[in-house]
Amino acid sequence: MTPPARHVYLVDDDEAVRSAMRLLLVTLDFTVTTYAEPMAFLADLAHLVPGCIVADIRMPVLSGLKMQERLAEARCDWPVIVISGHGDIEACRRAFRNGAIDFLRKPIDEQDLIDTIQKGHALLSLAASLAKERAEALALLARLTAREHEVLELVSRGFLTRQIAESLGLSQRTVESHRAHISAKLGTTSPAEMARMLIDSGKHR
Repeated sequence: MTPPARHVYLVDDDEAVRSAMRLLLVTLDFTVTTYAEPMAFLADLAHLVPGCIVADIRMPVLSGLKMQERLAEARCDWPVIVISGHGDIEACRRAFRNGAIDFLRKPIDEQDLIDTIQKGHALLSLAASLAKERAEALALLARLTAREHEVLELVSRGFLTRQIAESLGLSQRTVESHRAHISAKLGTTSPAEMARMLIDSGKHR
């Protein structure tokens, strides 16, 4: 699979702008897909590889701002760079409120565009890394029993074996046995590492 960080989607009704940006980015080894209007891009969204979106703010039928709202509704958090030939401050504010990572004015400085796309790709890479860590943590935690999850939660909060036993109404030997099983299943004896797994999985209370 092509790395997500190399994909760029250009959405602009101005053919000259699309062509110029595409030519620039292709020479830098990005995989570029262009769209003349947002509805076509949104129709393809479910089948696209995650990438950085560059969208004009003023387009017929559906504006770049409205497209951002549609992306939010679709729970698509890919980085969006909004571009415009107009210095509309309110539109700029709305774009940032909708999650845009930058707002560039036409004519666009090539280096500014490249730098901003690189920033978007860094965000994509970070999101992919966090998603992988979460999936790995969830897979490991799924191996634990319900009681082991209870013990793990207390271990991760710094409780001692005696305190865990008192809290759960168990003997210290039983708690020690649960801790041994937890360590074996998670591959670590470190409470800090166990806490990190819970945080990564989104299950930390």
